[in-house]
Amino acid sequence: MTILIFVGALLAAMAIGVPISYALLASGAALMWHLDMFDAQILAQNLLEGANSFPLLAVPFFMLAGEIMNAGGLSRRIVQFAMTMVGHVRGGLGYVSIAAAIMMAALSGSAVADAAALAALLLPMMVAAGHDKARSAGLLSAASIIAPVIPPSIGFVIFGVAANVSISKLFLAGIVPGVLLGAALCVTWWILSRRENVQPQPRRTKGEIFLAFKDALFALGLPVIVIVGLKFGVFTPTEAAVVAAVYALVVSVCVYGELKLNQLFGLFLAAAKTTAVVMFLVAGAMVSAWLITVAQLPDQVVALLQPLLDNPRVLMAAIMLLVMVVGTALDMTPTILILTPVLMPIVKAAGIDPVYFGVLFIMNNAIGLITPPVGVVLNTVAGVGKISMDQVTKGVWPFMIAQFILMFLMVLFPAIVIVPARWFGG
Repeated sequence: MTILIFVGALLAAMAIGVPISYALLASGAALMWHLDMFDAQILAQNLLEGANSFPLLAVPFFMLAGEIMNAGGLSRRIVQFAMTMVGHVRGGLGYVSIAAAIMMAALSGSAVADAAALAALLLPMMVAAGHDKARSAGLLSAASIIAPVIPPSIGFVIFGVAANVSISKLFLAGIVPGVLLGAALCVTWWILSRRENVQPQPRRTKGEIFLAFKDALFALGLPVIVIVGLKFGVFTPTEAAVVAAVYALVVSVCVYGELKLNQLFGLFLAAAKTTAVVMFLVAGAMVSAWLITVAQLPDQVVALLQPLLDNPRVLMAAIMLLVMVVGTALDMTPTILILTPVLMPIVKAAGIDPVYFGVLFIMNNAIGLITPPVGVVLNTVAGVGKISMDQVTKGVWPFMIAQFILMFLMVLFPAIVIVPARWFGG
């Protein structure tokens, strides 16, 4: 009955158009009423405490770094460098998109920011070259969701706070799975591009490749600084976010000179607005998380899944299927915040590595960004690329299926995630 009250209140509030953050508060209040412990002061106190977390300071700085990266020319230079490297092979612009997405993922941590940049820069080029517009938009959408998996990842920050798992370990564990997501897209694009008769671009000379690399060097330096700094303990993930924002700002203003000081207010405002949405979601979800614990909902769910606790792979497969279903209706952040306090006790009871679970959980949520009907990234690419949502949805299916197959391979073979994570984590 307790589970029904919580889920029913949440879905009912969302069904009548209440924003998710307020729906979380409504479901929390309904649960308090059901438990006969309703107190507005407790509700307000938990709301404030939900956002009062030092690691969450990483969110606004990573948001700001992404805004500066796109406005300051870092994204464009990364695309140009990828173009000189693989633009000459058959279907080269597709591989350029994937390579650029992986490199940009290591700068922003935001799938929506990467989707907007990639769609604006590469979709017109792919269409002009003769590639199918829907398929190209689908590839760019699927490539964009690598951002929440490769560090720095805003999704890992939120999950780490909600699950009390080391964010640094999550960051380092996400590197190889993120690259493998790109590899899955490369294989799918190779199969699909065989059917198209598109002439590749001419091969660039070594001199042109060197010049493109030199031009993109400062942009490519950011992920190296962040990853090396985290691995050797130079800074925490929160400090890494500040380093990323300051580095992107200095490079954009002083090195590339494309970002003017009078543009800064607009960038800071955009980052602040996005951060406010995320932080209020986190605060509202923390109220629900506290009440979920008080109502002993995790214990009830653990009891329901008791038969699966002895088989971690089957349990992980069941959890991943659940997250897939939820991801079709909810955005990434609320899914993380709603499911994490329920699922973590189950994961721990089954003896599953929390970092391994976190990587697959975030990967699943990231793929949820391109699953219809909600698909935030699909909407972004459709808007920026001036293409209908139906076309983008049609084009993304092969790539989305490939990414889900990869995810379930990681469920069957956990070593794909765990072994590289231990190496990177030292």
